[in-house]
Amino acid sequence: MKNKGNVKAEMITMLKALPDDLTWEDLQYHIYVRQKLERAEEDIAAGRVLSQKEVEKRIRAMLDKQRQRSRIAKLTRPGGVKRILVRGTNWIGDAVLTTPALMAIRKGFPQAEIALLVKPAIAELLHHHPAVDEIVLYRDPGPHAGLGGKLTLARLLRRGRYDLAILLQNAFEAAAITALAGIPNRYGYATDGRWFLLTHRVPLTPKIRRKHQAHYYLELLRPLGIPVEPEPPMLRTTPGEDAEAIEHLRAFGVDTKKVLIGLNPGSVYGTAKRWLPERFAEVADRVAIEHGGVVLIFGGRGEEELGAAIAGMMTAPTIVLSGRTTVRRLMALIKQCRLFITNDTGPMHIATAFGVPTVAIFGPTDPATTSPFGSRHELIRHPVDCSPCLLRECPIDHRCMQGISVEMVRAAALRQLMSTSPLEGEGRVRGRNEAVPVVYLDRDGTLNFDPGYLNQPEQLRLLPGVGPAVARLNRAGFKTVVLSNQSGVARGLITQDQLEAIHQRLRELLAEDGAWLDGIFICPHHPDEGCICRKPAPGLVHRAQLELGVTLDHAIVIGDKATDVELARNVRALAVFVRSGNAPEEEQARMAERGLAPDYVARNLTEAVRWILEKENALVLE
Repeated sequence: MKNKGNVKAEMITMLKALPDDLTWEDLQYHIYVRQKLERAEEDIAAGRVLSQKEVEKRIRAMLDKQRQRSRIAKLTRPGGVKRILVRGTNWIGDAVLTTPALMAIRKGFPQAEIALLVKPAIAELLHHHPAVDEIVLYRDPGPHAGLGGKLTLARLLRRGRYDLAILLQNAFEAAAITALAGIPNRYGYATDGRWFLLTHRVPLTPKIRRKHQAHYYLELLRPLGIPVEPEPPMLRTTPGEDAEAIEHLRAFGVDTKKVLIGLNPGSVYGTAKRWLPERFAEVADRVAIEHGGVVLIFGGRGEEELGAAIAGMMTAPTIVLSGRTTVRRLMALIKQCRLFITNDTGPMHIATAFGVPTVAIFGPTDPATTSPFGSRHELIRHPVDCSPCLLRECPIDHRCMQGISVEMVRAAALRQLMSTSPLEGEGRVRGRNEAVPVVYLDRDGTLNFDPGYLNQPEQLRLLPGVGPAVARLNRAGFKTVVLSNQSGVARGLITQDQLEAIHQRLRELLAEDGAWLDGIFICPHHPDEGCICRKPAPGLVHRAQLELGVTLDHAIVIGDKATDVELARNVRALAVFVRSGNAPEEEQARMAERGLAPDYVARNLTEAVRWILEKENALVLE
């Protein structure tokens, strides 16, 4: 064992090297060191303090962290970076979800020139994007395949004299190529064994891995001090491309004034992600006939046969475009659609990036990470124990897709059409710049009977009059969004799949009265976790704002709890308290104790909606 005096001298030397701006965690290291020096050897042997080796390890980790902060500070100082190379992702869907991160890079480095290194399909997708000044093609297969090709690409990049490479792609080769290109600052997630090739390493924590992909790419930028509040993904087409797409449809004899319904029944990833072709045909046929529409069937190369087979099952006017479009033409055609029904694919993300109302059908993939991001979409999923499995081919009975009925998808499609295009004689006309009003609804005790911890779909029963009340809000042009605390997830009383099944049941019951929800947002955390999304904290409202594109200019919160009224006050919205919950007197007493006064107290949702419509002067033609 080292001499105690030598140990003390080493510790003092290391402590002097520590930065002055210590965090609370850093201070704890100081305490550990003092314990090491002051406690007797028997205490150390008993394991009541950290060993010398562990103390040294932690202090070195702090010093590494400080050096990393210092290197990042050099990057972010004004004029510190003039040319940036961003290595983009290889899949179309992933690339769409990187666009919020690209815009964040643009805002974080407003004076820098930003080049994007991507393969040809992604280059087409992100052509004309405002965050990108230049696109460098990565041709593999092609001249950049193999080791020799990578060296050729590295020499090409070296001529670009980039100051910084930001690697949105996680692959080892992304770091290797930029290192061979001599780019002095290489920034990315420390993953895929490439940590030693990065000059700026961002730890890929389990928490980040669980995030939606749009957030995943944004989180990479957080250490740079770039704001990571996500905007919806954005794509651009030119007026010329839009005009050519319309002419392309007219060449097929399509009346472009009709309702164009996009259908994307394939998936290049594998057959496990594909809903049943005959069900795609039936739902598209029914919706098209009901709305006098035309169906456009999209797909990649190799999916021509699938598109033709579905068209052959239909009676509505249908154009098969599978394998017959470039990426740019695909974008412009999808942009013309009034509705897009799709599996979890790249075109799904293209549709939502253009704000096309979308019905997304999920089976083996995880909607928590790859669902559409933004507004105007509805996700359909049949929860089963084996999903998400992320397999390309289903080894059993494809139960995740078999359980999704035509009626489920049709009802969602009709809701999406109605939410953006009210039927003649219904709704109220808004000016182009007028904010869309939104009603935030609590779930248990407001929409449905509150049995305690609701964990089975069959337990859900709507309160009297709820369906017609929500339908009146829909027809008056209000967005209707459910915000619900669901700590039962953290307590192990309900799974995410059970929760999704309950919410699907909720949507189905509302649909019986012609009503729909524009979004459902839940907080799954335990009350003791101190998260920012558990009501009355405003996190769920902020998430709805980002994903649905709504504002707080005309926001109303309806609920049966004091926390709902407090939430309304926290976001400066109107508060309506409904006495339809289990203990309204107790909740009103809590409000009195906290000095909370709702703007209106209603017996139930029907009465609450009547008050809202009268206050907003909303015209609803029944």
